[in-house]
Amino acid sequence: MSQQERREAAVRLLLDAGAPASVPPGLHAEAVRRGTRALRRRALARRLLWLLLCAAAVAFCVWAVTAQPWAEPPSETTPPLTRW
Repeated sequence: MSQQERREAAVRLLLDAGAPASVPPGLHAEAVRRGTRALRRRALARRLLWLLLCAAAVAFCVWAVTAQPWAEPPSETTPPLTRW
């Protein structure tokens, strides 16, 4: 018997066995409930991450406006006086 014949025989046995075993009655409702809850949690986590990102961007903008890191700091020493 070849490999293909064995596979065909196994498929025939599965098809001739009849209807597959039934699913427990509450399984579908439980799966839907858990899936809905998981989707809600994922959406809430996504919203919180966007809120955190926006808050970080606003905080960075406020810091940049107040600290002005692009400006040269004022000199703390005066240059020497010459020709006076």
